[in-house]
Amino acid sequence: MATDRLDLTKMNFRLCHIVTLALGLAAPVVQACDTALILTIDVSNSIDVAEYHLQTDGMADALIDPEIMDELIRGQVAIAVIQWSGVGRHEVSIPWTRIRGEGDVINLSTLARTMPRAFVQSDTAIGNAVMFSLQQFDDAPVCKRRVIDVSGDGTPNAGGDVRAARSTAERAGVTINGIAIEGMGLAITGFFNRAVITRDGFVITALTHRDYPRAIRAKILREVSRVLG
Repeated sequence: MATDRLDLTKMNFRLCHIVTLALGLAAPVVQACDTALILTIDVSNSIDVAEYHLQTDGMADALIDPEIMDELIRGQVAIAVIQWSGVGRHEVSIPWTRIRGEGDVINLSTLARTMPRAFVQSDTAIGNAVMFSLQQFDDAPVCKRRVIDVSGDGTPNAGGDVRAARSTAERAGVTINGIAIEGMGLAITGFFNRAVITRDGFVITALTHRDYPRAIRAKILREVSRVLG
């Protein structure tokens, strides 16, 4: 009788073990999102048609760069794309997309490359673009970091105080990085360093619009992998 009870106990233990393994195999592995990243594109009056496409094509190519793609998938990164120009002229052109696999990256790249321009002949209101971008985190996946990229080729000529918008971002725990697109000298880079990026942010300089594809690749790679700091 004792032997029978022992055999039954062993059988129950094995059964529980099998059920536990089965449940473990069936349960999906939920990986945390490392970064919620908003990529913003300047479409103010200073950006012509060719320069707009340098931005969209540069973004699309950067996303499918093998090194960046691997980092996006590894970090389960969430990305949204915003076009901005003057006061009240902001658009979420690509809503939040969670990167879980190669197909997500390819689809996001295609959307970026074919994205129609949202505004033309409008002012430059960087502070308003930052405030609009901050609002979009209300709908973002929960991620360890929240980052706004501000890409632009000029200083503000409209809208609210850029430094005040930056302070709002810092209080919210949001990082602002930037791509300063220069025409001559480093005036835009200096302005971004002084007034736009947060204390934990950085600026990448594109010497011209044609240098933008290189700059955005370097910036996204640094943001999603921290390989450069």
